[in-house]
Amino acid sequence: MNRSILETRVISSLEKVFLDEELSASVWDKGSMLNNEVYSFQIAYRIQPDASEERVKCKIDLRADDKLLGCLSVRQVISINSDFPVGENHDQYLLRTEPGLYPELLKPIVESVEASKQWQTLWITVNSDRKIFESDEYVIHLNFLDEGGGQELAAESFNLSILDCALPEQTLIHTMWFHTDCIATYYKDEVFSDAHWTRIEQFMKKATAHGINMILTPIFTPPLDTEVGGERPTVQLVDVVQEGDKYQFGFDRLKRWVSLSLESGFKYFEFAHLFTQWGAKHAPKIMAMVKGEEKRIFGWDTDATGPEYENFLDQFLPALVEFINENGLEKVSYFHVSDEPSVEAIPFYESASKILKKHLKGFPIMDALSSYSFYEKGLVEKPIPGSNHIEPFLENNVPDLWTYYCVSQWDKVSNRFFAMPSARNRILGIQLYKFQIRGFLQWGYNFYYSQYSKRAIDPFVVTDCGKAFPSGDPFVVYPGEDGPLDSLRFEVFYDALQDLRALNLLEEKIGRNEVIALLEEGLEEPITFSVYPRDEEWLLNKREQINAMLANC
Repeated sequence: MNRSILETRVISSLEKVFLDEELSASVWDKGSMLNNEVYSFQIAYRIQPDASEERVKCKIDLRADDKLLGCLSVRQVISINSDFPVGENHDQYLLRTEPGLYPELLKPIVESVEASKQWQTLWITVNSDRKIFESDEYVIHLNFLDEGGGQELAAESFNLSILDCALPEQTLIHTMWFHTDCIATYYKDEVFSDAHWTRIEQFMKKATAHGINMILTPIFTPPLDTEVGGERPTVQLVDVVQEGDKYQFGFDRLKRWVSLSLESGFKYFEFAHLFTQWGAKHAPKIMAMVKGEEKRIFGWDTDATGPEYENFLDQFLPALVEFINENGLEKVSYFHVSDEPSVEAIPFYESASKILKKHLKGFPIMDALSSYSFYEKGLVEKPIPGSNHIEPFLENNVPDLWTYYCVSQWDKVSNRFFAMPSARNRILGIQLYKFQIRGFLQWGYNFYYSQYSKRAIDPFVVTDCGKAFPSGDPFVVYPGEDGPLDSLRFEVFYDALQDLRALNLLEEKIGRNEVIALLEEGLEEPITFSVYPRDEEWLLNKREQINAMLANC
């Protein structure tokens, strides 16, 4: 509905509206949700092209039934720069490939926005607090008023059906690596100061609200994306005292971390890798008090196969296991050896794995890797293959299989880069369901450094780790003044997790075979990780079809 100088349109959450493009998105002004889920849609707006005004300040007036109104939020979609949207090798399932501004950041608005002759959007979210609603038909009205608030410039409405059934609890284990040091660096807080703990809590709660239920726990500074010979800021939770070849350990900070994580909604803990990335050849940076002085006792100069580090682990791991048992974490604790080891590194990985297995019987040990040979040789019991390398693991029926994606998963498979359509982000929920994936990992919840952690970056300006990784790979939240701010990609990915939960609920009612038949009805090929419908309307309508079946079961 258009009035006065403004042109507006209600569109779905899967649209990305660019400042320099005409709006081609179809109207999406009605939908449904289960009574405890989160639902989002957008309203696009601009000044009419033939209007004399170039800019108009608009007050936003949001109206709905009283039961719904307090659970609505409106944010402005802000375009963010990308110098490196995709690599030279890329497929064609992209929105664009050139550097520029991409719709990305969701910025809370107080009461007004400024309209121009460029298309922009508002992001409207229902139930961001994850409450349970009474089932009913609701109409959400959003009016654009002039700056004085007396004249209506445009008005739009959305019809929302809230169904009388609830999403079940998420069973997928989901980790997106939590970079504690990046928080301290960006906000200029001393590591583990009161201010830092406050920020950690804010970022933790934002993560769990979006379905992240496992947290990377820095017992020692994680040896991830660190230049060989370089260091990341120390974020070591375990105190170490060295006396010759003997060690004592303090777990007070780790205890605080665990308590805060549980209070924030995490259910699982993955302890940071105990060997360096890409091959397990060295030890992580470990600090200790030696004769009253803090010193680095292990790091890049440590041979991971040497007796000194093995002696350390022989003392540390039993102490950590005791802490885990004392705090009731024995069923929710996971360990890593080395991230993304190459086939050439198998001898080093095997040596490291044997050390951990001595002390960690009964605990899952998992790693992101691409080669099936690591699992075939019994070196890792819980492999996490990339989504583009998962077929051998599926073909061999690896139990409780996980998967991950990062910078390397760009050909046909789902991912979350700025340049990718939102439907390519959200389709993962259906894929995780079909292949009964137990866990999903992604490395960048909030990585605000350049590649190899050489320098800090401003994520509002640099979104690609210094032209190293496509924009969207390193982080999904922005460090706002009052806490983390969402990206639209983060909200869309949460929709994928909600789709997964809805499919699990439908399976309880009609059976797994029937659900898969429903998903693949009318498709030319079965859904895989690289073959799936590219049409966003298919995804939206399929979810509506699922909801309709749930409402009638």
